[in-house]
Amino acid sequence: MYDERTRQLALAAVAGGESLNAVSKWLGVSRSTLREWRDRPPAVTNPSGCPRCSDGQLPHEAYALLLGLYLGDGCLSRLKKDVYSLRIACDQGYPRLVDEAAQVIAAVHPTRPVHRVQAVGYISVVSYWKHWPCLFPQHGNGPKHRRQIELAPWQVEIVAGCPEMLLRGLFNSDGCRVANWATRVVGGTVKRYEYPRYMFSNESGDIMRICQWALDLVGVPWRMPRRNALSVARREAVARLDEFIGPKG
Repeated sequence: MYDERTRQLALAAVAGGESLNAVSKWLGVSRSTLREWRDRPPAVTNPSGCPRCSDGQLPHEAYALLLGLYLGDGCLSRLKKDVYSLRIACDQGYPRLVDEAAQVIAAVHPTRPVHRVQAVGYISVVSYWKHWPCLFPQHGNGPKHRRQIELAPWQVEIVAGCPEMLLRGLFNSDGCRVANWATRVVGGTVKRYEYPRYMFSNESGDIMRICQWALDLVGVPWRMPRRNALSVARREAVARLDEFIGPKG
């Protein structure tokens, strides 16, 4: 038997265009089971069920990843009849990240379709729901760096259980893995050395502190070369982030 989270992740991946074979290898679920889930979905008793104000279920790892994406490149917009659009802006140069954003939104809210809207230089991954503000109480007027961003106690509890997923969302949005270099004189000869490091940039001091807190939770040392930039450069720290983030390409 498979749990509900596994089923949701599988259906989200299939809906995002992944083959049954690829999803089977990823999750360890047989293709016959995946086919059954795809072709005979269970009846939905409450398609608008909100995990915060009704009887819905919130998959913690998927939500932590989506929270990181929202804090980095996401926004909520109020539409007619109190429906909100959740939009995650994704660089179109990284199709894997676009797919992942669509899959994780579908995992958090599996009863509604996820749309991809082409814009100039980027793709918006969009989902419509009245209850998105329930899941993202950080929603408000104006840019995030001009208002207070603080996690609710229930969000803190979720992130504390899977900080890796929040960090993956944050670095996939506003971070990168780059090659740094330095020189050293060895035997009278100047030699150049290259080494990888992670960078995270955000104008919001509150979001930066959330990132720092999550890094502390996973035991990754960091430093602040600038007010709005965080660096992770120690070899063992980079290796730790490679376990659950890695290059974007």
